[in-house]
Amino acid sequence: MPTSLLRVATAGSVDDGKSTLVGRLLYDSKSVFADQLAAVEEASRRRHGAGAADLALLTDGLRAEREQGITIDVAYRYFATPKRRFILADTPGHVQYTRNMVTGASTAELLILLVDARKGIVTQTRRHAAVAALLRVPHVVLAVNKMDLAGNDEATFAAIAAEFATLAENLSIGTVTAIPVSAATGDNVATPADTMPWYGGPTILELLETVPSGDDPAESPMRLPVQYVIRSGGHRAYAGQLASGVLRVGERVTVLPECRSTTVAAIDLLGTSVPLAWAPQSVSIRLADDLEVGRGALIAPAHAAPEPVCEVRATVCQLDERALRVGEQVELRHGTRSVPAVVQDIEPSPELGDLSCAPGADRLAVNEIGRVLLRTDRPVALDTYAASRLTGSCLLVDPDGGATRAAGIVVT
Repeated sequence: MPTSLLRVATAGSVDDGKSTLVGRLLYDSKSVFADQLAAVEEASRRRHGAGAADLALLTDGLRAEREQGITIDVAYRYFATPKRRFILADTPGHVQYTRNMVTGASTAELLILLVDARKGIVTQTRRHAAVAALLRVPHVVLAVNKMDLAGNDEATFAAIAAEFATLAENLSIGTVTAIPVSAATGDNVATPADTMPWYGGPTILELLETVPSGDDPAESPMRLPVQYVIRSGGHRAYAGQLASGVLRVGERVTVLPECRSTTVAAIDLLGTSVPLAWAPQSVSIRLADDLEVGRGALIAPAHAAPEPVCEVRATVCQLDERALRVGEQVELRHGTRSVPAVVQDIEPSPELGDLSCAPGADRLAVNEIGRVLLRTDRPVALDTYAASRLTGSCLLVDPDGGATRAAGIVVT
């Protein structure tokens, strides 16, 4: 059984074939049940008449999506090959659903960015590439789709790949692999295409099976957000899931944001005492000193603990239909900690072009991305997103109704 897991997201402009590509991956990896395929074939006959099954119907699951012929929400699909397991997020292409794309790509280790070979790089391609750079997605696959409709022309593919390479360099995107494909026919999706003998690189599925997964969280400095306190027999233990790093008995740690130092006396993993644990394991620990530690505390190595701050700068994507305004009170949620905060300033995020708010704006509208300055009423200890995608992310929440207003990545 495959044990390695890769989180993948798709993105691209409208009608570039994202849902069809996902359906093709599911079909070619034999991850579609017979009754599912039969239902898709019947729906295809009703919509298109005789012909091959419309594999996009495997992912466009919402009624509104089927009726409008577009992807609206993030569709998560799970499939596996003998070499690896996958969680794949098929994200919308419309600009008004950019917030959904941000959500789907926020945990992705690889982004498949589709481009219609007949249209080339378009504005939405640039937007999605910028979001991928902002979210620090480690690997980007440029899938130049519908090559069959472009005559399987090598020069067309080469020109698009070269243009995107320049864009990726300007945005500081890491690893980029360009692949010419036809999602409708399956060319270079799971099997090499005889129609494009000039291409000698991997298929999309081959790349998905072999690309290195993201950074190992166990290699980063240890972070243990406390989820709850266990009181038993006069002792207190602190439970949570290790966000990163390795925790060892006898290690000197600091409890944040109070900045009190102590030593790890014991670690319990699934009811068994162990000498060490690593991310993403869930543990409970006992400390050598009797400290008042509650939910929301962060336990970190004494030599590598983040500095608690009351001013937080973050780049956020506005998720709520109600605009986020300067002077507004919000709740900052970071890990297991929640603190009241005030939005002191909003600035545009210049690298995101027209996805960002205008200079001098005092609000962020839905789908806009901007840099905000928050003032919290209590210190909070966090990492920058550049240092950790896990402990460098946060949410802004309505303090009254509890609705999520914005999702953010910590800058400083």
